[in-house]
Amino acid sequence: MTQETLGIAVEGRISELTAAQRALLLERRPSDEAQLRDSVGAILQRVRTDGDRALLEMARDLDGVELRSLEVPRARWELASRSLDGALLRALERAARNIRVFHEAQLPGELVVEVEPGVRLGRRAVPLGAVGVYAPGGRAAYPSSVLMGVVPARAAGVEEIVVCSPPGPSGEPPANVLAACAIAGATRLFAIGGAGAIGALAFGTATVPRVDAVVGPGNRWVTEAKRQVAGELRIDSPAGPSEVLLVADASASPDRIAAELVAQAEHDPDACVCVVSWSADVLEAVRTALGKQISEAPRRKIIEAALAARGAMLLAGTRKEALAFAEAYAAEHLALFTDDPAEDLETQTTAGTVFLGDAASVAFGDYLTGANHVLPTGGRARSFSGLSALDFLRFFTWQEISPDGAERMADDVERLAAAEGLPGHAAAVRARRDEVTR
Repeated sequence: MTQETLGIAVEGRISELTAAQRALLLERRPSDEAQLRDSVGAILQRVRTDGDRALLEMARDLDGVELRSLEVPRARWELASRSLDGALLRALERAARNIRVFHEAQLPGELVVEVEPGVRLGRRAVPLGAVGVYAPGGRAAYPSSVLMGVVPARAAGVEEIVVCSPPGPSGEPPANVLAACAIAGATRLFAIGGAGAIGALAFGTATVPRVDAVVGPGNRWVTEAKRQVAGELRIDSPAGPSEVLLVADASASPDRIAAELVAQAEHDPDACVCVVSWSADVLEAVRTALGKQISEAPRRKIIEAALAARGAMLLAGTRKEALAFAEAYAAEHLALFTDDPAEDLETQTTAGTVFLGDAASVAFGDYLTGANHVLPTGGRARSFSGLSALDFLRFFTWQEISPDGAERMADDVERLAAAEGLPGHAAAVRARRDEVTR
């Protein structure tokens, strides 16, 4: 592949982007959004109405497999774990250990505050009863996504952790996904993929239990399904196709920058990859390195499709302009490949996760550091956070009021209740005040 034949959706100066180009980069919404919404809605309704039968039919029609059972027995996971290559097994166990350490550290203690004498308030965290973890499949198997969903849930104390992942030709998810379920501590596994899996977890079927939350990444069908069931149960965030934005200066290796773009683009033709620099020489060097790496990449067609659809190489006038664009982009993965990434980090508030320096490949975070790789995409990092142990907790408050505290508050509560026309409220506190004064 030559530089001339390398197709990238948007190239040029940030200051000269057209409105359409800015919308393509910053909004990152499916081109067929309305049709996608309707199609996913129909799938969800079908699962709600027909349950297991709909799931079995979709496995046949969409995945090309005739399933005898939706559930994969635990004995199959354990066999897969024992049969897995030893080095891969140890890598998965290491990843699970790091994820557990980082996520256990996020768990909050009980909060107790005396807001005034005789009035103590508290907030307590309790784990959700059951959660669903979606692990993508199709073009590739993602045992890492099993770990990223199940291990934090287990750290939070969730008892029922149900994994759904698409079936392969054998009628089961790949062996490494089965092994990851055993390593992570899942309780059940179903060979179900796509929007149908999200519907099954949200509504429940005769076989699949209804859960309190659904987490995990997926393609645009899965993302849309999570969005539509969000009124039924909790979701983590609309985590869709992968994306990375790199801010780079002359201190970064062009080969490393290109490798990061390739690594994220190979996930999916809908992946979004972008590099921003205030050096035209850096961008030119990255373009050359990118062309060479793509020509040798096993997943070349997927990478080329992603670059052609939503790839970008942008020239900023200044470092400040580059960082301002990164803040507006709100990337799933933000990589600061600059000479002072810690300082540049202080300008950023909207990314899902940030990598500091060009030694910090996003791939380390995808697999092994212990930070979660289930992150908001499509600019939703402005509103959502990445998956954490907190997503598997529910919080409630308690209130302890002494007789003296009740007496001190009674008059003001009576005044407020009268102002709102609620005499019963006033009478409830008056009775307590009168008991103290008798």
